[in-house]
Amino acid sequence: MMSIVRSTNDALRISALRTLSPELKTVVAIGAYGAWTAITWLLEGRIQTLLRPDAVADRLLYTSVANVLVGTVLSLVLVREFVAAGFTTREQLGLRSLRRTVSAVIFGGLLGIGLYMFQQPPTADPIVVLNVFAQVLPVSIAELVVCWALVGGSVAALLRHRRLNPTLADGIALVISAVLFGVYHFAHSPPFNTAEMVGSLTVVGIGTGLIYFVGGAFYGALVFHNCMALFGIISSLAVSGQLNTYQEPRVALIATAIVSFVLLVAVERLFVRPPLSSDSGNSRG
Repeated sequence: MMSIVRSTNDALRISALRTLSPELKTVVAIGAYGAWTAITWLLEGRIQTLLRPDAVADRLLYTSVANVLVGTVLSLVLVREFVAAGFTTREQLGLRSLRRTVSAVIFGGLLGIGLYMFQQPPTADPIVVLNVFAQVLPVSIAELVVCWALVGGSVAALLRHRRLNPTLADGIALVISAVLFGVYHFAHSPPFNTAEMVGSLTVVGIGTGLIYFVGGAFYGALVFHNCMALFGIISSLAVSGQLNTYQEPRVALIATAIVSFVLLVAVERLFVRPPLSSDSGNSRG
């Protein structure tokens, strides 16, 4: 098992990224955000994939490529290189101990569900909520990895490198992450690509950013973020008359969510590691 991990670790290594300056590392992160947004538009917004419940193949392609491959795995490869270079750390990216992670997930989940119920949603049916939670999770994972860990983490690291106060650096990164998260929705299907919705989602991004940067909890922010997405998606389904199609467990959605989450945990736990002493001499940006 360990030999497989080491082989994969070597295969994922992109040494050229480690020697880039902090400024260029941040440019790479923003470029990855741009590519992810463009692919989202190509596979979802352009052909309005999420407005076509029967477009199973298009939905699978969008989820697999835009969110799992690009938004999660490839983006975490970049995060991996930045951590291995000493540009940032796991702790600064909100990747904490198991005990702290579990506590943050419970807090984020309770807060998110509480806010969902406070908004008087169209339904509280646990099966509907489970199905929608599963449908949104691969997207939320990609959003957290790209907007907050990759871009936000890079911006905060760059500002700390320039000797800015760490709290102020995190605050600036929080705002940038939230704005990029909102803007990214212009690449989606209606109603999420409207200026009003983008503005509302930017505010949601601020809430996610508070848990991520202030709480220092990636997984807590992820659960909260996914819970916050429930209201918008379920309301949209209710308006379009599609809510009844979610009243039975949708195995494909749940299975995709599980695969996405397992990939996230596996990649960040096995490969996003601090620099080895033999690498640290020449790789720090």
